[in-house]
Amino acid sequence: MPGDYGFDPLRLGTKPELLKYFQNAEVINGRWAMAAVAGILVQEALGRGDWWTAGAQDYPVDLKTQLAVGIPTMAILEGLRARGFEQTGDYKFQDPAGMDSPESRLKEIKNARLAMVAFIGFASQAAVQGLGPIACLQKHLEDPGHNNIFTSAVGNEAVVAVMALSIAPVLIEAKNQLSGDNEEEFKPIPW
Repeated sequence: MPGDYGFDPLRLGTKPELLKYFQNAEVINGRWAMAAVAGILVQEALGRGDWWTAGAQDYPVDLKTQLAVGIPTMAILEGLRARGFEQTGDYKFQDPAGMDSPESRLKEIKNARLAMVAFIGFASQAAVQGLGPIACLQKHLEDPGHNNIFTSAVGNEAVVAVMALSIAPVLIEAKNQLSGDNEEEFKPIPW
């Protein structure tokens, strides 16, 4: 499976009947994230306004018309995608350029995962700083010592998160060393 490195903290891979569905969902969400990240960066680079509040602005086409066109269009497209997935059990049918290969699938999933993390970063920056990603980067580059996550409004939470993520591998390795030959599954998440 492309992008499988054995890291499954939520243990989604333990349900083989749903694994293909989860894999397909990751690819689809990743593709949307790649499009979103590119759109956010282009919009800010061209000075088109704030992406974070774009939905609250007035547009030439009113909201009711947008919904009347958008909802049926997306329902049809998603229905076709779901039907194709049910028929093939794979997302290969979504390869209009004919570039499908194990290497391209691995590259796509790596870029998709990076884009999903980038989008979370963009949304976090907008929520905390009220700025887009390019503006936040410029602000950070001007004075990195005073314009970073640790000096922001969520600085204390960031410190706690870094500490927890730094200690977790040590605890997991200690548990593995102390358990010996016991094959009991380690469940860091109780469900």
